[in-house]
Amino acid sequence: MSNAVEPYQPGLFDLTHKLTVEKHGHTALLTINNPPANTWDRDSLIGLRQLVEHLNRDDDVYALVITGQGNKFFSAGADLKLFADGDKARAREMARRFGEAFETLRDFRGVSIAAINGYAMGGGLECALACDIRIAERQAQMALPEASVGLLPCAGGTQALPWLIGEGWAKRMILCGERIDAETALRIGLIEQLVDSGEARGHALLLAAKVARQSPVAVRAIKPLLQGAREREPNSWLAEERERFVDLFDAADTREGVNAFLEKRDAQWLNK
Repeated sequence: MSNAVEPYQPGLFDLTHKLTVEKHGHTALLTINNPPANTWDRDSLIGLRQLVEHLNRDDDVYALVITGQGNKFFSAGADLKLFADGDKARAREMARRFGEAFETLRDFRGVSIAAINGYAMGGGLECALACDIRIAERQAQMALPEASVGLLPCAGGTQALPWLIGEGWAKRMILCGERIDAETALRIGLIEQLVDSGEARGHALLLAAKVARQSPVAVRAIKPLLQGAREREPNSWLAEERERFVDLFDAADTREGVNAFLEKRDAQWLNK
């Protein structure tokens, strides 16, 4: 895999200047760039949804890494100034935009990794929760503090957080407003890796590079099975798992992967 870094041209739509994208080999690196706190707004949420939809059609991209610009904030979520006047129509639209963006991210056909390089608050943490894997720096802090201003998490937080860390810790964070540090996040399973300051992006890219060794066709078949465990009773996906295993024998990558192993060489994925 090439280590070259290049600007990524996601298409003809306007991604907005608040999101920047680079390509590292088979990985798209998305940086939330809306200082001072890398907040989300209508345009950046639309841009995120459009980018992921584009990546789903790009056979050369296997993984997505998301991080924040600077060394203090991953993302502080929504800018509360949007809600100061109590406009219910705006609140409804923003809730819909958050949902569309992060649900599209959750369903990205490749592997998504959040490189949490600072505060991940509210919608910022919900963005990380929508990713498959989370890597955080030691100074990072995470919270869903919406109830402290009379709101609630509306971008999947009440659903994703208890599934990931259990009901008790989710209630501490959402109902009691408890902010947790990165070491606690690792201990309770909110993140999968803890790294030193300034290293989340690099570690996330290294992990994403490992994805390029996996068949992207197999990853696409596996990911819904893993996520489906949230929605069905234990063992209810077993028959589907067997069927998807057999379905992979229609893929050129399956023949390539098996033969590459037997011939003791690296597989050359065709993504089909």
